[in-house]
Amino acid sequence: MELDNGTDNLLTIAMCEELTELLLHPPAGAHVLRLWANGPAFCLGRERAGTTPAALHAETQVLVGLQRALRRTPLVTVAEVQGDAAGFGVGLLAACDVAVAAAEARFWFPEIGIGLAPALVLAWLPKVVGERQAFWLTATGEKITAARAAELGLLNAVVSGPDDLSKDVDERVAALRERDPRLHTEIREMLQAGRGLDEDQALELSVDRLVVGSLRRLGQLPGTT
Repeated sequence: MELDNGTDNLLTIAMCEELTELLLHPPAGAHVLRLWANGPAFCLGRERAGTTPAALHAETQVLVGLQRALRRTPLVTVAEVQGDAAGFGVGLLAACDVAVAAAEARFWFPEIGIGLAPALVLAWLPKVVGERQAFWLTATGEKITAARAAELGLLNAVVSGPDDLSKDVDERVAALRERDPRLHTEIREMLQAGRGLDEDQALELSVDRLVVGSLRRLGQLPGTT
């Protein structure tokens, strides 16, 4: 799916709703969703339209729905980040299963500059980069390099330029498509289930998951061969 909304590629509510629908109800047989952008920026945030409590609440629910859809979709999501990302744009790529960026891309959270504590960002960012880094990035709005974003866990990899970016993502998508989509779904489910567990709880969960997976592999569960 392509993001194409002017120089800044700001997400509109309609764009968020369209992407959410695609994530939750993909075409039959779809396996990988590749998200890229047209223009110099990947996505510098979202258009802010709400001015009343009711409108702001409805707008926020759409944004939350998109974040949830990125975690619940049966698709493997891959972000191809050719340019800068800010605010909700960083949240979009960070919620994807795979994210690769060009070296010249920069990443930041600009909400502090408009007198706003980024509540949606703070719902997920500390889990990715830790509380100290999350505080610093949101409290200052500091722009970080793609290399630093990769160090913090926001990206899988950084490549030198547009041609290398396209080639790298092509190869990653091809590698994903060679594998069983069901196994990718199981991996994503296990990662999500383990987020709220301590190590012992996660290990206990892994026992049941491994037994079920092994029985399915051996054709000893109903509906398997």
